[in-house]
Amino acid sequence: MRYLGLDLGSKTLGMALSDPNGIIASSYKIIRHDEEYERLVEEVKNVVEKEKIEKIVLGLPKNMNNTIGFKGELSYNFKQLLESKIDREVILVDERLTTKEATNLLIKNDTSRKKRKKVIDSLAATIILQSYLNMIRK
Repeated sequence: MRYLGLDLGSKTLGMALSDPNGIIASSYKIIRHDEEYERLVEEVKNVVEKEKIEKIVLGLPKNMNNTIGFKGELSYNFKQLLESKIDREVILVDERLTTKEATNLLIKNDTSRKKRKKVIDSLAATIILQSYLNMIRK
């Protein structure tokens, strides 16, 4: 089964794909948006069809006290929009600290600040997707 991981940011949507066996997640691409969610859904739909995706994993940003804030509400709304336009299950996964984990990984690998900005959301999507893949295998 092939999965698509998504990290919805305020300006970009990071994407990651699993291998065909649903074991390993890899960064795929980043789509810039200006809160044009309908256009964003069309782009996701194209990827789903092109890559033969069976399930979508979307990061759900929660507050550290486990409550849902504004960004979490955006993810819930984006999930509903995706499911209304794309015939695939969308699974929400807690994404707390994934961007920090991605940043730390890039810093550890001596990636420049400028380059980090370009890949951070895609790497965060990869971490979100890989954590989900690990969870379902256990």
